[in-house]
Amino acid sequence: MQKWRIGDVTVTKIVELEATGGTRFILPQATPDAVLGMHWMKPHFMDDNGKLKMSIHALVIEAPGRRIIVDTCLGNDKQGRNVPTWNNLQGTFLQDLAAAGFARESIDTVLCTHLHVDHVGWNTMRVDGKWVPTFPKARYLMARTEFEFWNAGGTEGEQPVEFVDSVKPVFDAGLVDLIDTDARICDQVRLVPTVGHTPGHVSIAISSQGQEALITGDFCHHPCQMAMPEWAATVDYDQKQSTKTRREVFGRLAGTPTLVIGTHFAGATAGRVVRDGDAFRLEV
Repeated sequence: MQKWRIGDVTVTKIVELEATGGTRFILPQATPDAVLGMHWMKPHFMDDNGKLKMSIHALVIEAPGRRIIVDTCLGNDKQGRNVPTWNNLQGTFLQDLAAAGFARESIDTVLCTHLHVDHVGWNTMRVDGKWVPTFPKARYLMARTEFEFWNAGGTEGEQPVEFVDSVKPVFDAGLVDLIDTDARICDQVRLVPTVGHTPGHVSIAISSQGQEALITGDFCHHPCQMAMPEWAATVDYDQKQSTKTRREVFGRLAGTPTLVIGTHFAGATAGRVVRDGDAFRLEV
């Protein structure tokens, strides 16, 4: 289990799924030929054959008096997902969370960087045929812009199935707080708007005792996008804006001691951004 310390704050990674290869549906430009020259990505972020490594995991932030889970992965028992292997999962995420010392009743805040399928799944769990809040004592924080977009049907004009089974039930239970994309969660944790992947996408900035970290969310799915910021994900709502966001954020972080923790980065998961020619790379 991986943990990082940022001053008085601890971040713990809880993995639901990891995969090598099979990522071309997200980043079709990242072919083996295109990435094999990025030697700095081995062994954490690609294998010797140029297949990308990615992870679906949650991050638990422990700040003084707070216990915040960032993004809740895919969830068990869910149906209607576009990726067949994401349907009807029967994983051990909740057991792993508890084994790490985080009983679900101990979480006081669920923080969603955005409302895509692999970030909201464990918002709810199936009990007696109904979707109920997994974290019954938590407030679920979502950017108002993000919630309103998907509540209105997104780009398809119809609420996606993950909104229906993983977002609406917690809203109907009165547990959702809609917040601004630059809201402060507590003294050490605040949101940073990083739009492009979705209309209300946010990243999570942590600052404590002179140390800083950034949890990416999906403005960057994989470290190869540091070397090639123009490689937008197929699922980006606005690919030009997501590219602009990557260049701006990495340009601001390059050469600083800020720890960057990737929401889908496998292996080491975290590192520091450095300049590499006209672009960037992650040093772990």
